[in-house]
Amino acid sequence: MKNCVTEILNIRFPIIQAPMYFLTDATFVAAVSDAGGLGIIGPNAGQDTLPESRFDALERMREQIRKTKRLTDKPFGATLINGPDMSFWRPTAEMFIDEKVEVVLINELLDPEIFHLLKQHRIKIIYRALTPDVANSQQAEKLGADIIVATGFDEGGTVPARIIGTFSIVPMIADSVKIPVLAAGGIGDVRGVRAALALGAEGVWIGSLFLTAQENPADEKVKQLIVASSAEDLLLFRTLPAYYRTLPTPLSPRLAELDEQGADRETLFSAMNGYHALWQAMRLGNIDKGVVSTGTGISMIKSVRSVAAIIADLAQDFTTTPDARKSDETVHSLRSA
Repeated sequence: MKNCVTEILNIRFPIIQAPMYFLTDATFVAAVSDAGGLGIIGPNAGQDTLPESRFDALERMREQIRKTKRLTDKPFGATLINGPDMSFWRPTAEMFIDEKVEVVLINELLDPEIFHLLKQHRIKIIYRALTPDVANSQQAEKLGADIIVATGFDEGGTVPARIIGTFSIVPMIADSVKIPVLAAGGIGDVRGVRAALALGAEGVWIGSLFLTAQENPADEKVKQLIVASSAEDLLLFRTLPAYYRTLPTPLSPRLAELDEQGADRETLFSAMNGYHALWQAMRLGNIDKGVVSTGTGISMIKSVRSVAAIIADLAQDFTTTPDARKSDETVHSLRSA
């Protein structure tokens, strides 16, 4: 398939893997890129222990980048690490430049310095606002973003602050910018891809579906829980910075109850134990100590499959040119030799 997303990123299919923080690692990211999508390394990727500092996290990410390069010769991306004081982006960007990362995901920040530095080094920029709107999308385009992620309320992880579904946010953002848009939120099979393209997106951003990939470092109990569940099982509650939804765990009904009782977001975030709750449940498998956050697209997830099988399903409407197929066959032959 040839479209703006595939041409900008030099990939086969416009299927982009969400970084998912500690639920990525080099093996998983390389598998996504090898299958024709774009893998993205998240902060704390490949880690069984939490970093001691932001600089420790940065060096761990550097090693994941180097390992990914050893596993694939295809393009992949990495996520800009930043801190609450908004001062840590520069060391991260400089590391990406040193390691010759081709694609960088910028979450939320709209700092001209960041964009200018990355564009100086011909790094492609994917911009993703926590709560996308016309204003931040147009500003990102003006600063030099190559691709915008339009995230709907259907997504997992940190849900947007505005309750606008994927079917509404995608055409709204696509109509407001001239650069390509990726649809994010609730895409669980090829029907979601078809819908996204019909709504004006030129690619898809996939998170929850990839959690169940064989290569994903999420705990096996979490994968099986997702496969056995549907969107009807999800609980939604307010917390920092906006909303979270989670499958039922021993902790999640209490969080939903606190929300119904009118507890403020800070209280709920503390009761959840912050992002550590996601780490405990989803990475370490201690489901009784945390939450399992997914998007509403889990109703379409029926089994644990390889990354290659997932992408083959999502990309089944796309065709590859004879030259591209020949090139892939040559690479496969060389690797097998």
